[in-house]
Amino acid sequence: MIPNNVEPGQVVQYPSTVIPGVIRTMRFVGKFPPVVAAALLAASCASQPKPTPPTPTVQVPPSARERPDYDETGIASWYGPTFYGKSTANGETYTGDLLTAAHKTLPMPVNVRVTNLDNGKSLVVRVNDRGPYARGRIIDLSKRAAELLDVVQTGTARVRVTYLSRSNMNGAPPPSDTPPDIANALPAAPSGKVDSAALGGLPGASVAPPPKVASLPAPAPIPAQMFADTQPTGQVTSVPVPPATRLYVQVGAFSKMENARAMLGKVGGDLRISTLQRGGQTLYRVRTGPLNSVQDADAALSRITGAGANDAHIVVDQ
Repeated sequence: MIPNNVEPGQVVQYPSTVIPGVIRTMRFVGKFPPVVAAALLAASCASQPKPTPPTPTVQVPPSARERPDYDETGIASWYGPTFYGKSTANGETYTGDLLTAAHKTLPMPVNVRVTNLDNGKSLVVRVNDRGPYARGRIIDLSKRAAELLDVVQTGTARVRVTYLSRSNMNGAPPPSDTPPDIANALPAAPSGKVDSAALGGLPGASVAPPPKVASLPAPAPIPAQMFADTQPTGQVTSVPVPPATRLYVQVGAFSKMENARAMLGKVGGDLRISTLQRGGQTLYRVRTGPLNSVQDADAALSRITGAGANDAHIVVDQ
């Protein structure tokens, strides 16, 4: 046995517990001998729980929101073999054979209709990725979608993108509102009667009136077209398009003229204000153009964003 009342620096002798008849000598340098201190340290380390690695979270961009009224024009591009086999932004595996697309702000996955304004060909695709990375592009099409819309040869096209519906992962239709296992579950067994009574007030204690709480408005109903049967089938339809379109670089559209003038004064250059009637409302658009080609639009976009208008984008109009 090792005595417990040994002071630091004291030399003691004690019988070995390993070899009978052998006497061991040890000088104590602290309250516990080194062997005991090491054993205590090892036991302390072993008793400490290992930290649990943090659970990875998916950051949803603030701009990714439900937009059933989304309907915009712009320049489409397409991405091909370089991205084959890589994961999309929502965790699927990209392949150019599927009718998919990348968009910067729409929620995923959703179905949109892309119409080539140069030839009138229209196709439904699934948005399952983020992009395009090139400034001035509104959507990136898979190779198959670009082939059906005749975009592969030209590389880009003037398009209209319209929101159609939500989609499930890997292109399956949206699930029903109530899962089958819940819909088919047995009803809960009736419970026994529960007696309740109000608690009496404490003698001499004043009772404050209940605070007034404003009732929340009823949530807006989900538009029916969000769950319409508009899944990508590969069917190309022909729709009427203007005989000629023009390109513009638009900085913004405002409901008040003074806001449009403020933006015009901030950016300057060759921007102008034009009006548009939409939904019974007058919008004041700050834009430049018309521009003759995609290259001219890209150059104008670069100049305008360099002047501080980071929200400027290319639009297609008559």
